[in-house]
Amino acid sequence: MNKYNQNIAKKIMPPTFFMILLIFSIVIDFVMPILKFIFSPYNYIGILFIVFGIVLNLWTDSLFKKKQTTVKPHEVPNLFIDYGPFKITRHPMYLGMFFILFGTSVFLGSISSLIFPILFVIIIESMFIFMEEKNLEKKFGDEYLNYKKRVRRWI
Repeated sequence: MNKYNQNIAKKIMPPTFFMILLIFSIVIDFVMPILKFIFSPYNYIGILFIVFGIVLNLWTDSLFKKKQTTVKPHEVPNLFIDYGPFKITRHPMYLGMFFILFGTSVFLGSISSLIFPILFVIIIESMFIFMEEKNLEKKFGDEYLNYKKRVRRWI
């Protein structure tokens, strides 16, 4: 990650990118709905993805608070958590945000809204995940490297 991305990553946190993309997804769907591909009642499946994403984020956030470690991607945590949702994915909060964006796209049902979950993954991968994992490797060494071998980045 270059210096420019590092500066942005310190000023704009992932939830801000998530909210901007969520709003754009909804606005674009109403302004320029390109090819509706999911119709009622099947679009309501999106609500399940949204609820799953919300639950995953709340669960993960509660673990960070319980363990009193940082959720800020540019800060070095005092410990890493490898249980709960962290047994399935190394980045459950990002995965939860992705599911909310994806669920919104399914609920809206148009192709135009599908670009936003994809953009979210690209932004998070390029601006945050690399930095977070580098900090964790530096702080926890082999313990974190072994965890990375057992648990996938997303799913």
